[in-house]
Amino acid sequence: MKYLLITPPLTQLNTPYPATAVLKGYLEGCGHMVAQADLGIELVDRMMRADWLRRAARWAADGQGGGRMAGVLLQAAGVVEPVMRFLRGEDDTLAWRIANGSLLPQGRRMRQAEDVEWAFGNAGITDRARYLATLFVEEVADAVRKGVDPHFGLVNYAEQLASFAPDFDELREALSAPPSAVDELMADLLNAHLERERPDVVCFSVPFPGCLYAALRCGALVMSRRRAEEGGRAALPPAGSSGGRPVVGIGGGFVNTEWRRLRDSRVFDYCDFITFDDGELPLRRMAEWLEGKCPESGLVRTLWRRTDGTVEWELPNSGETVENGDPDFGGLPLRLYLSTADMTNPMHRLWSDGRWNKLMMAHGCYWHRCAFCDTSLDYIGRFAAPSAVRVVDTMERVAAQTGCSGFHFVDEALPPRLLGEVCDELLRRGLTMTFWGNIRFEKAYTAELCSKLARAGCVAVSGGLEVASDRLLQLMDKGVTIEQTVEACRHFRDAGIMVHTYLMYGFPTETLQETLSALDTVRRMFDEGIVQSAFWHRYAMTCHSPSGQNPERYGARRPDMEPNAFCNNEVDWEPAAGGPQFDYDIEEVGRGLRTATYNYMNGLGLDRPVRSWFPGLQGSRTHKTNKKTRR
Repeated sequence: MKYLLITPPLTQLNTPYPATAVLKGYLEGCGHMVAQADLGIELVDRMMRADWLRRAARWAADGQGGGRMAGVLLQAAGVVEPVMRFLRGEDDTLAWRIANGSLLPQGRRMRQAEDVEWAFGNAGITDRARYLATLFVEEVADAVRKGVDPHFGLVNYAEQLASFAPDFDELREALSAPPSAVDELMADLLNAHLERERPDVVCFSVPFPGCLYAALRCGALVMSRRRAEEGGRAALPPAGSSGGRPVVGIGGGFVNTEWRRLRDSRVFDYCDFITFDDGELPLRRMAEWLEGKCPESGLVRTLWRRTDGTVEWELPNSGETVENGDPDFGGLPLRLYLSTADMTNPMHRLWSDGRWNKLMMAHGCYWHRCAFCDTSLDYIGRFAAPSAVRVVDTMERVAAQTGCSGFHFVDEALPPRLLGEVCDELLRRGLTMTFWGNIRFEKAYTAELCSKLARAGCVAVSGGLEVASDRLLQLMDKGVTIEQTVEACRHFRDAGIMVHTYLMYGFPTETLQETLSALDTVRRMFDEGIVQSAFWHRYAMTCHSPSGQNPERYGARRPDMEPNAFCNNEVDWEPAAGGPQFDYDIEEVGRGLRTATYNYMNGLGLDRPVRSWFPGLQGSRTHKTNKKTRR
């Protein structure tokens, strides 16, 4: 059985998303042939060429963007290929021309950019150039979106069609429309892979809503080829048959979160089957079923449409433990990935600058209790940790394969004990590695452990301080206190490890004074130099979280408990009857929090009273609802 595993457009530009690599390693270990592709980086590579941009300029001239977008694209065509070479690290000497302003056109993003002289000084030429080159590429993407394809974005594709989508209608309408120029280019790239690989099974990993449109459009293309070449079928071929290939599957993080209560069978016009949670065992069983070696009852965590048109909605699960393999990045075009920098903040740049190998140290979260988190889902709620020896073995293999010794551990929260053991193993072997990842700010992060982390190669951590209120931290069962968090951050700072913290506002029963106090805590942490960056998220209630499943416990209620036919994750909520209500404009609060924190990250405004960041709140008692906004 031959698989073609695809990450559809678009995710990150600097590094491969790891799902297909992990599945490839496992399935090849089971004796299958596996090819993999990142259509997102291939699409961006092909678009960011002079010939395509010149054609795009002609299309834009005929569209709503008119001459202005066409002019931007034509101007960009003259310099785009050298810029892409620079962002791939193939021509560092271009940094000087990019940095001094003699090469790139000065578009809107350039004109509104931060003061690069203040941010980078007279040194840091390469960093300054990477920042400006990234803004240029974003300008080109803006022009493509406005003049050629309204769905296009550099790190997402038609995301608005899949976010908070209770029904399939709008997305299906977009999929039924004639393909855009970007869609046609994506189809050309996919067809090339299909012709070369001739797979039996094509699987799309959909980690984010910005990948769903592309996955479904690509799935429809594969199924139309099947109908044209072999007579085709509207459903999976009978077990053991050789016809009706390739079959199409979809899985990934978005599917695991949003489609657990899917009831709209029209989705199966774009794929043959859907898998949930870890994909290794479901894909192996699907191959065995297609080969006639496994009964239908042996399929695991899989939905499909039968030959009679009915859909299997109950997720069969054999009860077996989840099987995993070692990641294999072979076949991915590693040289095409870009080192971008759309912000000058050094911590934020870790997400986009440099080709980090993405790995998961342990499965799930060892805490899995937080009220706002999707703890009922397998990828969080089932914690399983390997040995430190296996983790370091994997790091060595991946570093040798990719030529890159940097790792981003994408765990929900790195387990402190295992993390310390991994550091011991790295130091014992004398390996030079660089790594970072997400943690929980707890007392386990002593000065000794943080020092060991730094010696082993840890350069940064990110973690949730969330509401920065001990009352609310206890209510949401976060398991940490402000004092604990501050102490851990001091230890990280003293060890030379950068810290990013996630923050939250708008949790049920949160008062305006608690929010202001939280911002003051953040201000003091920046002033002390124990955090380098922070980001505020507005609380969102999800149906998979403790607060969504038992909202009354947290002072909230859900007015509608009925699931949607299509996507189900974030849900509407309101304060419980008789409970505290937001008596302030929560949108204004969000703006003030973001403005203040942006200034703090740049060392500004640390001596200002926190309330001064909220001029619109003076005397305001405007109540805002907590209904999610679609589109």
